This record gives sequence, structure tokens and C-alpha cells, in this order.
Amino acid sequence: MRIAPNLALDERVNVLRSSGVDVLHLGFGEAGLPVHPGLVDALGAGSASNAYGPVAGAQAPRAAVAGYWTRRGTPTDAEQVVLAPGSKPLLAAVVACEPGDVVLPRPSWVTYASQVELFGRRTVWVDRPLGSGGIPDPALLPAALARARAEGATPRLVVATLPDNPTGLLARPDEVEALCRVAEAEDLVVISDEIYRDVVFGSVPFVSPADLVPDRTITVTGLSKSLALGGWRVGAVRFPDTAWGRALRGRVVGFASQVWSNLAAPMQAVAEYAFDEPADLVRHREASTRLHGLVVDAVHRIFARHGVVDVPPDGAFYVYPDFEPHRERLARHGIRDGSDLARWLLETHGLAVLEGEAFGDDPHALRFRAATSLLYGDTARRRSQALESADPLGVPHVARSLDRLDAVVAAATSA
Repeated sequence: MRIAPNLALDERVNVLRSSGVDVLHLGFGEAGLPVHPGLVDALGAGSASNAYGPVAGAQAPRAAVAGYWTRRGTPTDAEQVVLAPGSKPLLAAVVACEPGDVVLPRPSWVTYASQVELFGRRTVWVDRPLGSGGIPDPALLPAALARARAEGATPRLVVATLPDNPTGLLARPDEVEALCRVAEAEDLVVISDEIYRDVVFGSVPFVSPADLVPDRTITVTGLSKSLALGGWRVGAVRFPDTAWGRALRGRVVGFASQVWSNLAAPMQAVAEYAFDEPADLVRHREASTRLHGLVVDAVHRIFARHGVVDVPPDGAFYVYPDFEPHRERLARHGIRDGSDLARWLLETHGLAVLEGEAFGDDPHALRFRAATSLLYGDTARRRSQALESADPLGVPHVARSLDRLDAVVAAATSA
């Protein structure tokens, strides 16, 4: 199995930059913000802890995670929670421990399909709803399931990402409700990846499948996106409080015991502090979300101004433009698909983006994901400046990056 395409692109950009190439890097989904001091203090306080702990996580941080979900209207007990070094291994553990094939929206995060392949399962791709993202279109899902079963597949898990990576769109409440109705009718388990739940800035209400079909929803979250702790690797999962849910949790804990043992003890102190949501940390998170929203909107307007089809994002820090209206013009440069477009943008214009094919999208499509959070700056001081500014779009280094992106998109759509 090859290295994940987002990580491979990030490594390539770092190599180019080290050789003196000036790259505008929009290819990697990192939150791009400084760490809140309270999180640093929590890590320091936990740093003396060096013993192995319970595989699922200690009681106190699991209780904090349970409180996080309970405050959002999903009653949760600590015994339903498992902690891990990031949400990614938890997603892998669920796929490994629950038999059956996996339904994914097209497009969706690069890791889902790779994990399905890793554990010898089949991926059933279903297009997202028109103008939406993060879930397979409920109107298309029953027929897709029937075809998959006729071909020998055994669909069991369906993934929802709320809000979505790569589109930045949040599935509408009626779409989530329809998906849950299909899940009930077809006996599917919903994996609701809600790692961007606290990075919603649009007007679409957030609806969790766990509140609609609690007995068949597994919810995953982490601290990488809302609190910019990607490198710290803190994730959590919530299992249904049913006999099946408890049995699956037990299997996942057994899997964890053989793979990662437990979340590092210092990170459990971080998890307890973060999921308890002290007021100053909540203010920091809200300021971060405000910044994400402002910059995403500015980037979306750049693409829209140059006639690139795109729906305004609702959350996260991504835009997913479609250059189909410019296909004929781009073909003059030998660009036939999304990979050609991404390569040309990097080699000709120094703009790094990740082609839609990496997310399971149609390889022929001229779509890519642009991660806007890397525009905040390349040092902690610059990122803090963007975060703390009343007008982050006017911060000089942010404004220069937006102007450069505008020039690249203008060149790509008029060349």
C-alpha cells in the first residue's frame, strides 16, 4: 500500500521548499493555528505520567469526552467511549472489527477507502447529493446497495463526514434524516466522522446520526481540526449503548490492545482538559472557527469570480472547485483530468492542491481540494497574528497569499 496522497504531497512540497521553490501550499488539511496555552499546560502537567493505562483510556478523560457529547444533546456514558492516538486508528479498528463492506460518499476523505482495502473489504461508492457533501445520496443508496449485493458484496457500514472533507459542505438535516431511514431499512451501521463538528460557520444546522438512529451510529471525533492538535494525535469514539454496541466496543478495545496499547498518558491529560471545554478554550476555538470561515469565504469568492463552479462551504477549511467550464482552454496545455490539473498548477504556478481522484472522485473531472488553513502563515507568530486580528484578510501575509491565489486562478482560467 502506498503512502496516503495528502501526506505524499505534503512531503513533496517540503522538498521543493527546501530546494528554494516558492510554493503556495493548499494541499494539506492541517488546521494551521497555534496551540492554546491551556493545552500546553495540560500536556506539561501530564508529562510525568509514563505508565501504561487502561486500553480504552482512563476514567477521567473518557468522562470528559462523554460530557462533550452529552452537552451536544447526545447522552453518553464514559463506558461508551474509547480513546486512541487520533481518530484514524479508531476508524480502522471499527472497519477491522465489524464484518461487512463499506459504503462511502464520492468524493470522501482519502483514508476511508484505503482502510477498507487494507482490511480486505469492498468499497461501495455512491455519489453525494447535488450541491451537498459528506454523505452518499440517500436517493441513490438503495439501488447502489442492491447492485453491490448482486455482485457479491455485503454492505454493512456507511460513512458520513459532517462537515465534509474534501468539499467543506455540511449535509442538510433532511439529507441526514433520509440517510438514517435508509440505514434502518437496509440494516446499515452509520460511522459518523464528526472531527469538524466544531468548525461550522455556515447557516446549515448540524444534525448527528447519533441523535436519529442512536442504536446503529458510531461517532468519531478528535482534537486535530478544531484545536489544531494534528501532531498530538488525540481521538475518541462513541459506541451505542446496546448489546451490539458494547460487544463491538469490546472488540475494538481488543484490537487496540494489540496495535497501540493506549493513548499516551500525557495526551490523556490533554484530552480531559480539552473535552471538559473550559471557557477560555471555547473562546479560542470559536475565534479559530471565525478565522476558518472568513478565509474559506475569501478563497471561495476567488474561484467564483473566475467562473469556477463551486458551492460555498459550510465548515472545515476546504473548497472543492470544479474547472469543467474551462476544460477546452486547459486542454491546450495538455490537461485532461484532475491529476493533470494539479500537476500543472504545481509545476507551472507553484500552487499545491490535491486532485479529486485522491478522494475517489471521477479521475476525468477537473476538481481538486484546496486547504485554506495553510494561508494563515508559516510561523507561530504569523498564525497568531491572523487569529487575533479583527480583519485577518487584511493581515499583510494573508492578503499577499490571497492575491497570489487570485493571480494563479486568473491565469489558469484565461491561458
